[in-house]
Amino acid sequence: MPNVVIVGGGLTGLSVAFRLKQIRPTVSITVLEPRDRAGGNIRTEDHDGFRVECGPNGFLDRTPSVPNLVRDLGLSGRLVAASEGSRKNRYLFLRGKLRKMPSGPFGLLTSGLLSPRGKWQLFTEPWRKRRVDASAEESISQFVTRRAGKEAADIFADALVTGIHAGDPAKLSVAAAFPRLPLMEREAGSIIRGFMRAAKKRKQDAMSRGEPLPGPMRMWSFREGLQVLVDGLLASVGDCVRTGVRVKSVRRARGRNLTPQPPSLERKGEQDLSPSPLGGGVGEGFFIDTDTEPLTADAVVLACPAYEQAAILGDLDAKLADLAAGIAYNRIAVVALGYRQTDCSWTPDGFGYIAPQNTRRDALGVQWCSAIFPDRAPPGYVLWRALCGGVNRAEVADWDDDTLGKAVHAEMKLAMGVRGEPVFRKIVRWPRAIPQYNLGHIDRVSQIEALVAMHPGLFLTGNAYHGIAMGDCAEQGELVAARVAAFTESR
Repeated sequence: MPNVVIVGGGLTGLSVAFRLKQIRPTVSITVLEPRDRAGGNIRTEDHDGFRVECGPNGFLDRTPSVPNLVRDLGLSGRLVAASEGSRKNRYLFLRGKLRKMPSGPFGLLTSGLLSPRGKWQLFTEPWRKRRVDASAEESISQFVTRRAGKEAADIFADALVTGIHAGDPAKLSVAAAFPRLPLMEREAGSIIRGFMRAAKKRKQDAMSRGEPLPGPMRMWSFREGLQVLVDGLLASVGDCVRTGVRVKSVRRARGRNLTPQPPSLERKGEQDLSPSPLGGGVGEGFFIDTDTEPLTADAVVLACPAYEQAAILGDLDAKLADLAAGIAYNRIAVVALGYRQTDCSWTPDGFGYIAPQNTRRDALGVQWCSAIFPDRAPPGYVLWRALCGGVNRAEVADWDDDTLGKAVHAEMKLAMGVRGEPVFRKIVRWPRAIPQYNLGHIDRVSQIEALVAMHPGLFLTGNAYHGIAMGDCAEQGELVAARVAAFTESR
């Protein structure tokens, strides 16, 4: 019976185990998780009626990966969609007040977010020339400035990056973090035209399949929180998950470990937007050293964070370990505060607001959790969740609880007009929260892929490589499971 060890019990690792069990039920699977619980950053906690998401707040149906996973786990009936208001009403905190994000291009005409010159630069984007040298890598800030002007970059690109990556738009690679944007420029000559073509194609595809026309993208969760998804995966994969087990190293079970040099890599003009999981070939098995007992495996999947992968791979391949260690992470503190509705000057019907990082606020943004999903706060109360820290204000995430709690409360008073003190507070710190796809990330991943291919039976995956969202993790889990299944069958 082939034996597969998966290191990392987050969404990606559990998805690999679940899908591999579906494809090849005869494979022996062991999932090793160093923490005392599986699920990675997905964790829901209930405190006297306040339901707090410690990590992600929900998932988008932009891709079918998570919805399909939920369906196959038999959990679709427990899904809840985000409120309609949370889809339509999103805000920026600029110049001391909340300013509603325009719902469409024509909303920008009356919006005060951009000056007349800024609006002109944005609306003339379809007629701007595309880049001549498409091979040179650009940051998100460089790309948006070139296509839509500096104002759009300073406001919208900063807000987008702050809300998703909590990173620096001047450092993040647009091709790595938002690969469809440069693709749209190449194929449609314009970002605006690219989005219009994509929307038209989705409608045409739906009509050709005889399906209803697709609606706008929505966010989803479960009434009891995202913990339902983790619990469903754990119930399905059975007792193969072992928590509290830290992997120290992975070595070849036979032969000697090498540090091979990667083959010559040439940068391609077109980026493949369907990333392949890392791994392949036919190997000789692995020896896995843990802090409890040694294990052997025919195949090893590293689905833990990149810095943990680097520590594990040092004995097997020093060059591969160095490349994985070079992927940076930021620091995030989640600060959830509960208030009486009577202490709030207004009860928002929306998703929340972002404070672009160039404004240097103590909170990167605030999600109005009880307005997004039901049962997030007791009757008569609201639950709001602030994200603090990030790349440019990392020190905020290290403030002590009282200092951090008071700082976030001050932000709530300023932005939301809160009058009373919070009746509930929960602070969760993530010292290494979100991997940063900085400039050079695509080349780094290409080198990693080349080295992994020289270690048959080794697979690297997780949100450090091809996408940080829950949908990306579920998609990579499915792809890796298929690759592992093919590898074990070849043996």
